[in-house]
Amino acid sequence: MASIGTLWITPGQVGGTRIPAVAALGGITVDPPEKYIHFEDNEKPEFTNKFPHGKIPAFEGKDGFCLFETAAIARYFASLSPNSNLLGTCAKEAALVDQWVSFGDHEIGVYNDYVGQILDGDLTPYTKPIHNTLVERQIRSFGTLEKHLSTRTFLVDERITLADVSIASVIHKALKVTLDAPLRARYPNIVRHFETVANQPKLKDIFGRTEYIEKARQYVPPPKEKKEVPKPAAAAAPKAEKKPKAKEQDDDDDDVDLVPQEPKAKNPLDSLPKSEFNLEDWERAYSNMDTRGPGGSLEWFYQKFDKEGFSVWRVDFKYNQELTQVFMSSNQIGGFFNRLEASRKYLFGSMGVLGTANNSIISGVLILRGLDVKPVVDVAPDWESYEFKHLDLANADDKKFFEAALAWDLEIGDKKWADGKNFK
Repeated sequence: MASIGTLWITPGQVGGTRIPAVAALGGITVDPPEKYIHFEDNEKPEFTNKFPHGKIPAFEGKDGFCLFETAAIARYFASLSPNSNLLGTCAKEAALVDQWVSFGDHEIGVYNDYVGQILDGDLTPYTKPIHNTLVERQIRSFGTLEKHLSTRTFLVDERITLADVSIASVIHKALKVTLDAPLRARYPNIVRHFETVANQPKLKDIFGRTEYIEKARQYVPPPKEKKEVPKPAAAAAPKAEKKPKAKEQDDDDDDVDLVPQEPKAKNPLDSLPKSEFNLEDWERAYSNMDTRGPGGSLEWFYQKFDKEGFSVWRVDFKYNQELTQVFMSSNQIGGFFNRLEASRKYLFGSMGVLGTANNSIISGVLILRGLDVKPVVDVAPDWESYEFKHLDLANADDKKFFEAALAWDLEIGDKKWADGKNFK
């Protein structure tokens, strides 16, 4: 078949797989551009005159018809192949095809893009709660798709349609970003459907060799620059006595608070006797030293800890039977820690998920100001979902639990530490 026009795509895009796949199934031939450099040629007037938004995929027909957006181009190609069944065989099937195309793009594909962008730092400075929310929303969509595919081979009819190609194209990308081994085990029908589509004789070369990640992509912070330790001065000169400064008058009226603010209520923890144990020093020691062994942070802790001004507590989630995926349970710990923010200056925590998917528990330890746990943790609305037990570090079992929770090698029964978070 003669070429119907020119198609601009890049292999890394979902459209770079979907549109050629639809063309192959429909027996359509298109030409690549003679020359194209992404982020250069698509910004030139000769391109934007045809495609005002300057984005690809983009298609220009032999008759001058121009079209952009993956879904639109794929649907147009499918409509040129009426005998291929790509758009269904009746109005209802056509509507179902559009439904699943839209669902795949907006409920699965968009989260692949957002997760990839925040992990790469392209969308916004990385924040774990946003990352978790995006993944959770995509997983909900996986559940919907899995349930639908549990009773059928293809999405709409007994033959492959544009819906199947579209869903397969977004799953193809998810397999490289979020759909890791634990999720693939949870959603076998999604994997089966993808492999059925991707291994169609006309599509195998287009989808190519699929990369199945073992673990979902995670954020890797940039390496910190090492600070040079300043050399000690030979002799410190005596400091000149500072004279009190005259109170400066601020001439900027916009900075004047016209409505006096009510004084903040003083936290009773601030009235405790002064302690030589400093949480910020402990957090630095914990972050910069090995936990166990000579010169480790545990050794530092035992040398500095003030058992009169601080206390150590074991924390256990009360409703472990509700836990499912390990990463979701880890996100729950992160949410609990976020809600403890008002007690940050009084608290250090190390909590983790122990076990495997659908067979896990949440446990860990807190180091906190004072001898009572409630004034520190009741700032979190869900604090009563956890049990708190005071640990006596003179007791061998309590000490062993405390050290293992800090070292992230805690085991309870047959459950081993799987993932953890710190509050510091």
